[in-house]
Amino acid sequence: MFFKVDKKQLLTKLNVVSRAISNYSPLPAFSGIKFDVNENEICLMASDSDISIKNYISKRDECFLEIEQTGSIVIEAKYILDIVRKMDTEVISIEVADGVNVKIYDETSEFNIIGIYANEYPMIDFTKGEDFFTISTMKLKSVLNQTLFATSDKDNRPYLNGINVHIHDGHVDCTATDSYRLAKTSFEVDSTIDYNIIIPSKSLNELLKSLDDDQEIKVHVSNKKVQFVFEDTLIQTRLIEGSFPDTNKLIPEQFQYELKVETRDILSAIDRMSFIKNDGINIIKLELNENESILSTKSQDIGSATEILKTASFNGESLAISFNGRYVFEAIRAIHADTITFKFSGEMKPFIIQSEENEEVLQLVLPVRTYL
Repeated sequence: MFFKVDKKQLLTKLNVVSRAISNYSPLPAFSGIKFDVNENEICLMASDSDISIKNYISKRDECFLEIEQTGSIVIEAKYILDIVRKMDTEVISIEVADGVNVKIYDETSEFNIIGIYANEYPMIDFTKGEDFFTISTMKLKSVLNQTLFATSDKDNRPYLNGINVHIHDGHVDCTATDSYRLAKTSFEVDSTIDYNIIIPSKSLNELLKSLDDDQEIKVHVSNKKVQFVFEDTLIQTRLIEGSFPDTNKLIPEQFQYELKVETRDILSAIDRMSFIKNDGINIIKLELNENESILSTKSQDIGSATEILKTASFNGESLAISFNGRYVFEAIRAIHADTITFKFSGEMKPFIIQSEENEEVLQLVLPVRTYL
């Protein structure tokens, strides 16, 4: 195997596929990136068995690529990335001898490392399912930013470690919860497919890092995996087994209290008092009446803080409710609106946060039972 390639293009592609590599790879070969070189293109592939990514460098691309000899090899990801990143050149040559001896060089530098035989890399099925829908990268980024933060990172309920994606009747409902908060958003698609799946948050976080330009993404769906295909990149992930809980029953149907406030006003207030914590948690009390809306927090070890929300408008009887400051901060930030609305149905009942600009996005937070 022997080829010469534009350094910037190679590094860009390596950075994308390397996101699939875990520090705790189940197989030695999974610590590497597989190169498959044919007469017209280079295919780069990486996986940790749950998420797999592959992309291409082609002679059709607007970059330098000269393929002298075809072949395949697996190269340790941390080595190839470090070498390519630090080489001070525009074109890099990579040559393989005896199946595993890799030489990476330019006019002034040469690196020789030991690779892994290509036949030791597990076969990964990248076959695309027939069912799919399309979405723009801009919309997909928005959906992920509105929901991913609410997934659980605990192992006791794996079905909460991802986003529930329910595709039905031309709609896609995306829901995430860690049982203390819930994030939900919906959008329409031009598709009649019907699936109810759970996509791991780890895989979606890596997908989010790989999305750049505004382009169309094909999302291929099956009962075992989901694939995101855009330009010359394919990101594939296994699904989480199990049934996602029915979260609709958590959302109150009626509300007796409503607070409208400028996003910047309440985010700044929560941020300023976020350092005051009890057992590592910032608990904030919100007191509402017809005259004013007040945020407060206190800790026996640290101190206290009080903020009046100058832009608040409240409807309803007097109400006092306490909540996890970080949960509410993240929920508000995910909405991306100038003004937000809190809707309450009682001091110990879940409350929702929405904006009139986009009611398809719903954030729900459970209040806390104690306030010091």
